[in-house]
Amino acid sequence: MALRVRKNRAPPPPPVCPLSQCMKLMGGVWTPNILWHLSGGPRRFGELRTDIPKISAKVLSARLRSLEEKGVVAREVMPTSPPSVEYALTELGGELIPVIQAIVAVGAKLKGRPH
Repeated sequence: MALRVRKNRAPPPPPVCPLSQCMKLMGGVWTPNILWHLSGGPRRFGELRTDIPKISAKVLSARLRSLEEKGVVAREVMPTSPPSVEYALTELGGELIPVIQAIVAVGAKLKGRPH
């Protein structure tokens, strides 16, 4: 006997789903790690490489560039000799930190559960 297909009672998603937009931004493999480390304040490229030792320079550079284009990270060239660059979260980027913290909290609970 086949089961009856139930009607979905969830409201229809908006034309451009905000959840999809957020997950598209956060979905990169290293993106949450980069945002997490920038939540403590501005960091230079080399400092981020030290913070996240397994990320390659090429990937870190690409992720930072993408996050800057999306308005999540600000890039500031420091007037030093030689010039250095600092990356910091924008206001929008700061709004993502509680989301990451919530995911971490749920992940910690899942980690403690038997499979």
